[in-house]
Formats: sequence, structure tokens, C-alpha cells
Amino acid sequence: MKVVKVIIDFVMDILETVVFIGSFFIVVYLFIVQPNQVKGASMEPSFYSNDYILTSKITYKLRPPKRGDVIVFESPKNPDIEYIKRIIALPGDSFMVKNSQVYVNNKLIMENYISASTNLWDGGYLKEGVPIMVPDNYLFVMGDNRPRSSDSREFGPVTIQSIIGLVFYRYYPPNKTGWIKNPLSWLVSYAIS
Repeated sequence: MKVVKVIIDFVMDILETVVFIGSFFIVVYLFIVQPNQVKGASMEPSFYSNDYILTSKITYKLRPPKRGDVIVFESPKNPDIEYIKRIIALPGDSFMVKNSQVYVNNKLIMENYISASTNLWDGGYLKEGVPIMVPDNYLFVMGDNRPRSSDSREFGPVTIQSIIGLVFYRYYPPNKTGWIKNPLSWLVSYAIS
């Protein structure tokens, strides 16, 4: 009988540990950090299809979004699909594409992270050389691979509420692991407050 009690105590200790670790991972996944897989070519050369990234769900509870942040958000066309794009303009910003160049608040943005110049499509949200004002509680986002990205140029600004989180770390492939830097950090002084 004593052996059975020892075995039951041992099994209960293991179950307590498993439940604790499982609960911890569920809380982290639901409220703090979420892993994501990049699908498609819209963020090349910054991210390639099948890269694995970590997304912080708490960053924007502690600070506002900034230009240059890479975010994961719900597609405005289908909330079951998640997009990864870069924030280019913030609420209240004036935004324009003219001669394949991006202007935010009448300043040309130097985008050394993109793979090709910025194109526009007939019937899209943006028109060549026509500035738009980003509404309150919205962001203008674009992929780094401009010719192959479905983004705000097509469907317009996205709501801040649709953001799942900030991409802060790539953990696969192993030769590209590391923290994600904001290439537009010189623009952060214009961040929303």
C-alpha cells in the first residue's frame, strides 16, 4: 500500500508541474508573445516566406506605434488572415506617393529596406501625387516588397485595434536570428502620443 501512495504522489507532482507549465505557456501565448510564420513574399528582403518571428502583444499597451515598426495585424478583408507589414504613417500624418517615392508630412522617406520602388495600382486607395490624411486610430502600412504586397495602397489605412502585435525577434532560419530593428528610428520623434 505504501508503494501505491508513493507512485500516486509522484504522478500528482508530475501533473502539477505539467499543469503549471501548460498554464504559463497559455498565458504567455494569449497575452504576451505569439509566434508567427511569414507567408508570402510581401516583406522581402526584410523577411522571407517561412521565416519564424515572435510578436509582442503587450508593446502597444506600453507605448504607441512608431513609423518603421513591423506589425502583425488582422486583414481588413478577412479577420481570420494575419498580415505582416511595416507602419509607414501614423494617425494625423499626411501621406503621398509621388514618382514612386514615399512622402510623410511632406518629407521624402529614405527606405533602404525595400526591394523596389513604390508602385500604385489602378483602382487602389492611393492616387499618384495625391496626399491623404491618416485618420485617428488608423495606420498606413506597406510591405517592403512593394510590387508584391497587398497593403494600405490597395485597401486603405488599417485600424490600430486590428494590430495583433509588434514583430520584435526572428528565430528561424538560424542564420538570420536576431532582434528586429526599426529602420525609420529617425522619424520616431513624430510618433503619436
